[in-house]
Amino acid sequence: MGIPKPLVQINQLFIVVTTIMGLILTKYILFLPFIIGALALATNKNIIMILGKGLLRKPKNLYIQEDKAQQQFNQWIATICLGISILSFVFGFEVLGYLFSIMVIVAAGVALLGFCIGCTIRFRYLMWKHKRTS
Repeated sequence: MGIPKPLVQINQLFIVVTTIMGLILTKYILFLPFIIGALALATNKNIIMILGKGLLRKPKNLYIQEDKAQQQFNQWIATICLGISILSFVFGFEVLGYLFSIMVIVAAGVALLGFCIGCTIRFRYLMWKHKRTS
């Protein structure tokens, strides 16, 4: 079973908003999407999506479904990039910190508009892997 698209979009919006807030207000806010993302990867339960279920007006199966494995892949990318961003800020590499945060904002923002960069990366990886084994 997949994940209802609105829940994926709520998670993407959360990542975009908290990362922007982290860059504008205080870098400590970047820990919020990082920790939630890391917990989601560790437990296979995303608190943002769990809370977002209450906003769904129809049964979950009536929404367009997103692939769970793809969403986990995307969550890995976002969480790793946020982690690199946080570490960069901690060690004084401001430009690198901003670069990785902006990459997360752009990727999640573009996904909200309908194009999934992580999906493209994963598809190309799977195709490369398939060609290698064939």
